[in-house]
Order: sequence, then structure tokens, then C-alpha cells
Amino acid sequence: MRILGIDPGSNATGYGVLDREDGQLRHVAHGVLRPRPGAALPQRLATLVQGLEEVLTAHRPDAVAVEQVFVSASPRSALVLGQARGAVLAVLGAAGLHVAEYGARTIKQCVAGDGSADKRAVQRMVRRSLELDRTPANDAADALAAAICHAHRGRLAALGVGAYRDRRRRGGSGSWVVRRAR
Repeated sequence: MRILGIDPGSNATGYGVLDREDGQLRHVAHGVLRPRPGAALPQRLATLVQGLEEVLTAHRPDAVAVEQVFVSASPRSALVLGQARGAVLAVLGAAGLHVAEYGARTIKQCVAGDGSADKRAVQRMVRRSLELDRTPANDAADALAAAICHAHRGRLAALGVGAYRDRRRRGGSGSWVVRRAR
């Protein structure tokens, strides 16, 4: 299965492509789509749409994992980011792809083992997990992390397995316990 991960943004949208075969993950490609600095929003969105269409054509993913937007900035920033995310979802929908969405904390927990891991920790774990020669840029690392998360969570869901946090163990610090879904 080929999985495309996307970290949407209006100034930089990261993407990462990996294959999951026999329980193993293999890096295929990653990068960052960047519109021309200072371009108006319509041109930035058009660049994002065109770039994403090229990624889809080049890599032909079976599934897509998109990071849900976390916004702690201004309302205007939230609106612009929402428009970029909408452009991404529209391209994916038009391509007929299944899209799974994951929150940043879920992705960080899956990849780094800590839902509050910083960007550098995510970058290191992505590099280590995929045995990359170099550390990917932040946006590309976040996209690869989303794809890794989907590869692991999607496999468990296909097996009818869920996960929950058991806080009774180890002094309340919690650990992940896998169980069959009912």
C-alpha cells in the first residue's frame, strides 16, 4: 500500500510518500510545496493545487493521511490555513482518494511515543524509522509522520484492533494497550 502524508499550510505544505509492504515501511519521496514569496492568496492556493496534483500523478497513492490543523495564531491566520487545507482536501476528493485525518498529538504519539514531542524529536524519529540519510525539513517530516501514523493505525483498524491508554499501570503514567474491537 502506498500512503501519502500531507501537512497542509498556505506558505509551505509538506508531503511524504511511503510504501507499507509485509509490515515494513519504505520511504519513497518527500518534499515541501512552496508558493512564490509574497504571492497573493489565490496564486498561493493555485500553486498548492498544481503541486499536489503533480505529486499524486507521480506517486499514485492508495491512501492519504492529512494532519488536522492546530491553530494558536490569529483568526486571520486560521482562515488562510483553512483555505489551504480546503484546497488540499478538494484535490484529494477530486482524485477519489480515501483521506484519514489525524491530530498532531496523535501523530506525535504514534511516531515519537509522546504526544507533546517537539518538531526536532519528530524529525529524528522519522529519520530513524525510515532510515533516511538526512533529516527532512519540518513540514516534510510532519507529512512523513502522518503517513507513518496512518500505516500503523490503518493496519490495526484493518485487523479490527483498537488502542486505548491504560492509566492504571506504572503509577498512572500510562501505556498503550492493544485490544480487539467489539
